[in-house]
Amino acid sequence: MTVTRLPSSPADRVVDAWYEVVRTAHTHDLPAAVPPPGRAESTGKLRFPSPRTHAVHLAAVAADGSYDGVATLVLFDDAANRHAAFLDVLAVHPRARNRGTGARLWKAAHAELAGDGRTSVAAVVELGGPGETFARRLGFENVLPLAWYVQNVSDALAARPVPPALPDGYALAHWTGVVPDALADAFAEAHNAMQDAPTGDMDRAVPAWDAARVRAAAQVVEDRDGVILSAAVLDGAPPAQTVAAYTELVLRDPSDTRALQYDTVVVPAHRGRGLGTAVKRHMMGVLAAARPGVREIGTTVADENGPMLAVNERLGYRRERTVAYFQATL
Repeated sequence: MTVTRLPSSPADRVVDAWYEVVRTAHTHDLPAAVPPPGRAESTGKLRFPSPRTHAVHLAAVAADGSYDGVATLVLFDDAANRHAAFLDVLAVHPRARNRGTGARLWKAAHAELAGDGRTSVAAVVELGGPGETFARRLGFENVLPLAWYVQNVSDALAARPVPPALPDGYALAHWTGVVPDALADAFAEAHNAMQDAPTGDMDRAVPAWDAARVRAAAQVVEDRDGVILSAAVLDGAPPAQTVAAYTELVLRDPSDTRALQYDTVVVPAHRGRGLGTAVKRHMMGVLAAARPGVREIGTTVADENGPMLAVNERLGYRRERTVAYFQATL
């Protein structure tokens, strides 16, 4: 077995070999209720890096040319995080486990990190299983406990058939894909309210957002053949509207039956007015109308994020499984 670095635009046969590992590892390691990743997600991640990052993809190649394991490093390009990286994938096919495959992939990943001058790397790890044992053996430590929460969309809509009324002066909006130009600057400003989101002991700065960055973040979802839906609570009247709150949902593959909740943010000056609940309830209706095949919404929330946990509980989310950001210093 050899570990090789993939080209920036791998051929379909390479994507197939990669996807076979992540799909099989997923179905082996996680409960049956957790939908496996779609092939479009693997294709997209291998060919389109996230904005202001570059990625390194590694594969442990078996004698027959198939892959025994795969790994992806996301290397941040913004100045504040030039020292940091994220281990987005490290998966070993069940047939190749307990043979040193994971250790060889990590050794190759470590060499990439060291060669690029990175001093810390983080990963999201499922707690209580072999992934946590492996991570701790490599020197990773739990720096931010999280959990996955899942909402059944039809049940949640039945429980809250009428959206909550907004206070005077606010209005709801939603769109698919890249933010409309008229809202781009205000949407970016609302993203910067994430500066106070819980980050535990992570050695990574919260990025600064501008209109170009929010456009690029949405565009890469579409480039990867995914779908991004956004909903917002707007304050004021055009052309001086600001974004008081927003939420985003992503389908990483058009065939997904579980949408992923990305950010949900209420700008500090507008908190305490029920806007988080209102914008998420609005998004539930948007999703049901636009994507009736989606049955669930899944999201991660930090254990210390009490306000968002309370919003999700009101909207019918249930705790599914525990994970955490783990981090290692190099």
